[in-house]
Amino acid sequence: MRFPPSFLEEIRARLPVSEVVGRRVKLRKQGREFAGLSPFNAEKTPSFFVNDQKGFYHCFS
Repeated sequence: MRFPPSFLEEIRARLPVSEVVGRRVKLRKQGREFAGLSPFNAEKTPSFFVNDQKGFYHCFS
């Protein structure tokens, strides 16, 4: 099922990335970003970052 681009843009505008990711990953505010443990790897120090201003996440692990 494909969604029209206008629908996807509306979702992005209404929901910050941190709110969506925060449902599965415990995030902590660090400056302009949120940091948390990677949902992709078992780790003890946060290497997963979410940036609401830019609308993306990145895992450094």
